Amino acid sequence: MPNLLLIDDDKEVLKINAKYFIQDGYTVKAATNARTAYKLLKDYTPDCIVLDVMMPGIDGFKACTELKKLCQAPVIFLTGRDSEDDKVQGLLLGADDYMIKPYSLRELSARIQVLIRRYQKTSVVSAAVLEYPPLRLELNVRKAFYENEEIPLTNKEYDLLHLLAASPNTVFTFEDIGQAIWGQYIESDRKTIMVTVNRLRKKLSDYPALCHSLETVWSKGYQFIVK
Repeated sequence: MPNLLLIDDDKEVLKINAKYFIQDGYTVKAATNARTAYKLLKDYTPDCIVLDVMMPGIDGFKACTELKKLCQAPVIFLTGRDSEDDKVQGLLLGADDYMIKPYSLRELSARIQVLIRRYQKTSVVSAAVLEYPPLRLELNVRKAFYENEEIPLTNKEYDLLHLLAASPNTVFTFEDIGQAIWGQYIESDRKTIMVTVNRLRKKLSDYPALCHSLETVWSKGYQFIVK
């Protein structure tokens, strides 16, 4: 039975959503603000977090950053804002999905199930480590290391690095990346992918042996270079 953590300052929405997901077979913990959510994580391990963006005090964007430090669960943002910049910001902060209000609880449940399966699949892969010294990806914990130093990556940055590094010297198009990481690709996703690539490249550039590992193949896509 999957564990959910719902975070929303609207108590009525929280009540409706919690009731739906309990009836759908989930174990549910709910919080009306970020600080309460942090406390719940001390003795509760969610399989997925559903987080409202527009909350007073600590908003969803700020909360996401702290939640990612406290647990490895995927995060779905719920928001009434439909701007591309907000979506990009949320994904770069580590959110795994983004739903615009009003939304279907049935669709939200389906997206939660997809994310949980994806994370569980990652945790039981037969090859636990992907390694190109000094780079090492520990797949069971979804972390990347340069020698023994952890490279601080968001979920999507890690997913991108894993995708490219698993097939070195292979060009991945924007559509390939969108389908593999977000489960879909539409033309407006191109900016999100470009920003994610640039953020990952900037982080890798802090490590001498990885400075030129992420290569742009003009008019085609990106590849991870192994010599």
